[in-house]
Amino acid sequence: MGTTLTPEFWERFAVLLVAAMAVTFVLTALFDALVVRMKDRRGHRPPPARAPHRPTITHHRTPVHG
Repeated sequence: MGTTLTPEFWERFAVLLVAAMAVTFVLTALFDALVVRMKDRRGHRPPPARAPHRPTITHHRTPVHG
């Protein structure tokens, strides 16, 4: 028992497909904007305090063996 797909079915299918794609694109754009905004807010914080860097300068010459 095969049924044929009527032109009305294809019209509704096309409308629903386009509507679903539009909703997907809009939600994706909103979530992307939200993520960018959240990351941007994190970037304005001062960096965490680090231990001061101690220079490793030696005041003597390295011996050269020949």
